[in-house]
Amino acid sequence: MTATGTPTLLGVAAEAALAVPGVAGLQPRLAHCLAAAAAPTRTDSAPHRMPPEAGIRADRAPDGSGWRIEVRCVLAEGHRTLDTAQNVHDRVRTAVTSHLAAHGVAEPAVTVAVTVTRIAARPGTA
Repeated sequence: MTATGTPTLLGVAAEAALAVPGVAGLQPRLAHCLAAAAAPTRTDSAPHRMPPEAGIRADRAPDGSGWRIEVRCVLAEGHRTLDTAQNVHDRVRTAVTSHLAAHGVAEPAVTVAVTVTRIAARPGTA
């Protein structure tokens, strides 16, 4: 896969989103959860972990002019939701745009949508 392909962009976007203070993790989309549930039973005792990229969706714009990125975040309690979501939006857009530009994509159009799926309670609180 090329450096501007979907799997690479998922990794770039996931890394940028997870670097934002207040992001506790990325929520996998339903398709990933169903696929994991339908997978054969694991014989080892280690829990199955979804890759962070499972919380990111990247599609080319219908007219081919750029990329649409969807980020599904789980936020940590105690952080302002709107500020954190805006920070995720900005960092993901900057990271993906920079990555595409570094690989020769001139003036890529990148649209980012951030969905907060839940607020994770701090450990030790009820």
